Amino acid sequence: MKYTQYKHLSEDYIKRKISDFLQEDIPSNDITADLTINNNDIAEAIIQAEQDIIFVGKDIIAAFFDDSFEVNFFVDDGNFVYKQGLIARVKGNSKHILKVERTLLNLIQRLCGIATLTNKYVELAKPYNVVILDTRKTIPGLRMFDKYAVAAAGGQNHRLDLSSGILIKDNHIANKNLDDVLNYVINNNIKGLPIELEVDNFEQLDTALKYSIDGLLLDNMTPVKVAEAIQIIKAKQIKSVFVEASGGINLNNIEGYLTTGIDAVSIGALTHSAIAANIHIEFNSI
Repeated sequence: MKYTQYKHLSEDYIKRKISDFLQEDIPSNDITADLTINNNDIAEAIIQAEQDIIFVGKDIIAAFFDDSFEVNFFVDDGNFVYKQGLIARVKGNSKHILKVERTLLNLIQRLCGIATLTNKYVELAKPYNVVILDTRKTIPGLRMFDKYAVAAAGGQNHRLDLSSGILIKDNHIANKNLDDVLNYVINNNIKGLPIELEVDNFEQLDTALKYSIDGLLLDNMTPVKVAEAIQIIKAKQIKSVFVEASGGINLNNIEGYLTTGIDAVSIGALTHSAIAANIHIEFNSI
């Protein structure tokens, strides 16, 4: 079971979002820049990492500047950048660079923070052929950017939104008969969307395995319980069902899950708890 992967964002989409972001930061004028910088002043600025990071955002940085600027990159999306490493050099109108500086950094720092955290999980999971998945736990308005950062760092994108797939969770089946719910969903899935069920216990698992669904999300289970669930699934000789674990899994305990035989681990923290990367823009005299 695999959803659309967002490894590229269109130039039109990026520029439209940047326009919205800049309108928030510059509703009329940048008063300080207007009072201190001449309209025709030219500057060269470097974008530099202040910590080891996985870089994401080449097309995004470029979209902040038009053809009158020289923008040179030293890295590509997904590259590792050491502390003090150069990301890009921008030469052009000083006032414009100052106006977009904060918005550009806020966005790139977030995406590099997500990518750097995602890469840590990916590297741990790689020897076990386990996929690291993101979730919908993103800041409204930034979801496409967030998922782009995850994919660029080697993770995979789970469903983009509530229209992209069917994920039946505990609140959907509260006080309902699971057989009835699964029968109805399967028979009325007119768009042929992937169907996944969140499973909290083995009773739900036994019921789910009677039906032809695409995925099972083993939620808030210990590694021992996850391994037991995998054995139950194998005993039923069901090979096509996609199995992911989720809930309370972090860098300190993930290895216990990686050896259980699951296909993936979904981690909301990739996007809701990533710490922004430390990146700065420095002006050089020319």
